Amino acid sequence: MMRVLGLAGWSGAGKTTLLSRLIPVLRAKGYSVSTLKHAHHTFDIDKPGKDSYLHREAGASEVLVASSHRWALMHELRGEAEPRLGELLSRFTPVDLILVEGFKRDPHVKIEVHRSGNGKPWLYPDDPSIGAVVSDVAPPGGGLPFVGLDDLDGIAGLVVDLAWPLDRTLVALRG
Repeated sequence: MMRVLGLAGWSGAGKTTLLSRLIPVLRAKGYSVSTLKHAHHTFDIDKPGKDSYLHREAGASEVLVASSHRWALMHELRGEAEPRLGELLSRFTPVDLILVEGFKRDPHVKIEVHRSGNGKPWLYPDDPSIGAVVSDVAPPGGGLPFVGLDDLDGIAGLVVDLAWPLDRTLVALRG
C-alpha cells in the first residue's frame, strides 16, 4: 500500500538536504521510496541541442527518453493549468512511501522542517495538516511530536508513523 507524507517549510529550511539524508535511512529499513518535488520556477531537465530537447521545442506534447539505466517523461503544459498534487501522485509507480517536498499549502499530512537561523515564521500551528516538527529548536506551544534535524532515525520513525495511505491523501486533497 502506497503511503504519502509531505515535508513542508520555507525555502532555506533544509528540506532537500534532509530528504537526501533520509531516503537512504528509509531504504535501509526496507522501504521503497519515491519523491515529488514542487518547483516554484521554470525548470528544465533537458539540454539544448539534444534530440529530446529538439522534439519538445518542435511541439511534442510529451517526450519520453529511455536508456538501460533510467527513463524520463517530459510533459509540456503548453498553457494548461499546473497539475494539482493529487493528479501528480496518481502517476507514480507503486512504492511504500512517496515523500512530497513543497506543496506546503495542500491539506495532506506533513512534517514541518524549520530552521531557526532562517528567520521565517512557523507553519505550525496555523496549518492543521502538520503532524510533527523537525527543527533545530522546539516548536512554540508544543503539542506535536518534535525531532531534531540530525536525528535521522527519529525522523524516519515519524515518516513511517504519520504517512497516510494514498487513497486517504487523495480524498483530503479533493477537499
